[in-house]
Amino acid sequence: MEKELYTFDDLTRLNDLTMMHYAAPIIVLSVVGEWLYGVYKNRNTYHPTEFVSALTIGGVNAVMGAMLKLWLFGLALVIYNMVPWAIPRGWVGFVVCFVAVDFCRYWAHRIAHEQRFWWATHVTHHSSERMNFSVSFRTGWTQHIKFIFFIPVPLLGIDPFTFFICHQVAVLYQFFVHTELVRRLPKPIEYIFVTPSHHRVHHGSNPGYIDKNYGSTFIIWDRMFGTFEPEREQVKYGLTKPVSTFNPVYLVFHEWMDIWEDMKHAKTWKERFLILYKPPGAIVTEHQRRSQHEQQAIEPVRQQSIDLTPVQQELGKV
Repeated sequence: MEKELYTFDDLTRLNDLTMMHYAAPIIVLSVVGEWLYGVYKNRNTYHPTEFVSALTIGGVNAVMGAMLKLWLFGLALVIYNMVPWAIPRGWVGFVVCFVAVDFCRYWAHRIAHEQRFWWATHVTHHSSERMNFSVSFRTGWTQHIKFIFFIPVPLLGIDPFTFFICHQVAVLYQFFVHTELVRRLPKPIEYIFVTPSHHRVHHGSNPGYIDKNYGSTFIIWDRMFGTFEPEREQVKYGLTKPVSTFNPVYLVFHEWMDIWEDMKHAKTWKERFLILYKPPGAIVTEHQRRSQHEQQAIEPVRQQSIDLTPVQQELGKV
């Protein structure tokens, strides 16, 4: 059977394959239901300002995704047309594609935690100190450059339309694992698939939870590559260095700004390389060490000021 080739005009079919308008009502109902349940149980599930910030970040990302869709899957189309083989469309091709997409998502996600350059595209997603469905909206606006990690998919001979469908299913699945409503699922499901329990661990800043459970749909990759960790203790969400603002622009770009500042003070190209590709938090320059020491010196004074009563603070101004 001769391989079917595609043109850029065919990419207009991606609009007919978009699932978001079908999924949107379910997403809205899930968020509202989770919020109402939190109110009923008197839990601090949602913070109003943080929720608006997450919606803003997610809204901008949705617009960017729509604008870049033709370019990114146009690249996939070119690669697919170039390779001399093809995996036939159908349920077998869909299964192969979905597994391939999920495998690529594992490594893209893992590298985004292990190298600071890629962490800057992902840190926005981890800055919340709560776990709820809206956290899934908090994806960095620069995350689209991670599309390069998915080039193996069209290289396998998977057409861009099957790729697009599987990509959407994987993204939508991720929405439903961002919650505390679901505690544990039956053991066979917990063994194979990423569950809310697994993903709560991934968002934890507890020492034993950091850089664990990278899986998107299948947790088997973490079990295979030694990054799996079950939920054992109460999860403390957020970054090890918390971000004290809900400003969506800052949440998206603060790590890029920090990288730029460190790059300006780097003395050699080796230092610049280490800044970009060492793990986040690694101190590789004298500037970073000095900044950390200054912060440590300031922190006790700041904490002492916080501990003062209002009267003591006023007296201190005299």
